[in-house]
Amino acid sequence: MVEVVTMREIQRIFEVTDRLGLHREQVVIPLGARHPGRVRRRPDGKIEIVVESEGSFEDWVAALEAELRRIVP
Repeated sequence: MVEVVTMREIQRIFEVTDRLGLHREQVVIPLGARHPGRVRRRPDGKIEIVVESEGSFEDWVAALEAELRRIVP
């Protein structure tokens, strides 16, 4: 369960986004986790990644790459 997104979680997310070739300046990660978490392209073109607040962070981040591939060309 995650309430506040720390550098540890951000680093794990960046491992995924880096692997996909996404520039870190194009990624927005709010510091508050929410349920449900989400991945979306914002109107300004940036990708917003909201961490899921319920369940295991490791399970959520393991599924993140597939979510990103749905919205990243």
